[in-house]
Amino acid sequence: MLARTIHGTPTDRPTLLIAHGLFGSGRNWGVIARRLADSRQVVTVDMRNHAASPRDERHDYPALAEDLAETIADLGAPCDMLGHSMGGKAAMVCAVTRSELLRRLIVADIAPVGYAHTQMHLIEAMRAVGSDFASRAEADAALAPLVEEPSVRSFLLQSLDMKEKRWTLNLDALAGNMDNILGFPPLTGSFPGPALFLTGAESSYVLPEHRGEIRRLFPAARFAKIPGAGHWLHAEKPRETEAAIRVFLDA
Repeated sequence: MLARTIHGTPTDRPTLLIAHGLFGSGRNWGVIARRLADSRQVVTVDMRNHAASPRDERHDYPALAEDLAETIADLGAPCDMLGHSMGGKAAMVCAVTRSELLRRLIVADIAPVGYAHTQMHLIEAMRAVGSDFASRAEADAALAPLVEEPSVRSFLLQSLDMKEKRWTLNLDALAGNMDNILGFPPLTGSFPGPALFLTGAESSYVLPEHRGEIRRLFPAARFAKIPGAGHWLHAEKPRETEAAIRVFLDA
């Protein structure tokens, strides 16, 4: 069972389940989850091979989708679900293959397609510097020559357990499954419920040419963009992202 953090208490509205992206954790969505919990229960999970959830050699979207389905069944279906990036792909597979578990779906800045931009360089950077540091500043300095962007370093370092001196990511499993993570499995069928594809206006992850496949799998799909946001829309524009989520879920 995936590790989870529960925000708020059950109401007459469906619980919202949030699935994070690669190298992340449920904590990445904590601020938005706490704010949305004023009107419904919100549950953030750690995906397998991330943070406090179980480690497993298998890391493909059918497996990740089944993890989400198991969590929804435990919480009480139907739920609403939001998935970002890798979590968005897992949420899409869950929605298409287990549509009875979901009422509404939000996919944050990802499409049901394969991508070519590997993240192996970040795994190699984390492996190269190790995990034995006296301070987070020391770890950041060690990563700097390998990961140029300060925001990316800061994001990765959220998965460094300073006390235990270990990465809370299963780097071996993620590296071994990078092709699965970048890809997307062939799916038949579709999710008939409302689906919002919420993207950062400055992001290139969801392109016009992806809309045909999106509408094949999600015939009731709607599209919205967050001005001034890139792929990490929830971190870059949290208030605007929260507002868009509320409008869709409350429609």
